[in-house]
Amino acid sequence: MASALFALALLAALTVPVGRRLYRHPGFVTGRDGRLSTSTTLALAWTVVLVWLLLAILGHGLTAGGGVSYFQGPDGPLSTLTTVYLPLLGGPYAALIGAKTVVGMRLENGSMAKPAPKPTPSGRRPLRELVANDSGRVDLVDLQYVALSAVTMLYVVLFFLTDVGGGLPRLPSEIWALTGAPAGAYLINKMAVRANPVITNVALAGTALTIQGGGFTPDPAGPPPQVTVNDTATPATVDPTTGTLTAPLPEPAKPPFTVTVTTPRGLRSDPYRYEPTQTTQTT
Repeated sequence: MASALFALALLAALTVPVGRRLYRHPGFVTGRDGRLSTSTTLALAWTVVLVWLLLAILGHGLTAGGGVSYFQGPDGPLSTLTTVYLPLLGGPYAALIGAKTVVGMRLENGSMAKPAPKPTPSGRRPLRELVANDSGRVDLVDLQYVALSAVTMLYVVLFFLTDVGGGLPRLPSEIWALTGAPAGAYLINKMAVRANPVITNVALAGTALTIQGGGFTPDPAGPPPQVTVNDTATPATVDPTTGTLTAPLPEPAKPPFTVTVTTPRGLRSDPYRYEPTQTTQTT
């Protein structure tokens, strides 16, 4: 019991300062577009968990464990480190490095749109961004990556607390697949997602719509994209300096309404629901 309480206190000593630092200055876990980064957040979480496990085992070994002899032998407290826990950590870091590489390359060649997100009243990014795409809609691939990683971390933490003296929990070597497979799916999704336009905000002034986002004009010299309000298409013009769209509100349409943007190449944005009193996007 004493060892478990020590481990819990150590976990709090690690997570509370990290959590407060990220709450005040979340830039460390945000991507280049300013949104919370799923891959960075999960890689950081697994790093904190593994550091906590190693420090707790070290503290137990130097006190109740009896010293250096506690760490020796083929069945020592760290015997599964290289076969189970480093692969558990490797999946999220492979996804982090791969996602940054893929997104950077796609942004350079114009095959992906990453507009800046809509500012929030508090200035902080909502946790929902960890499981949502750039349009704010829940992404199934991101959701399964976060959910399976969280369950695996909980599994590791609880089994360790039941027997701190036993060292790293003896988990099946195949458990790495609970982070490796979702991380692989997450990376493939980054590679496969189409360069659809993204709507981040819609404003209405009188009968004039202003649509903010990205990916509206893959070819600046080409025709403007098509704006659809509910089921009615309306002509749009592109501001070359800001990239925003302006369009007249079709006569039958009244708030609330749904706006979509379709590029000349036929790529269509996720629907954006405009409501006069909205503070955040709803879908």
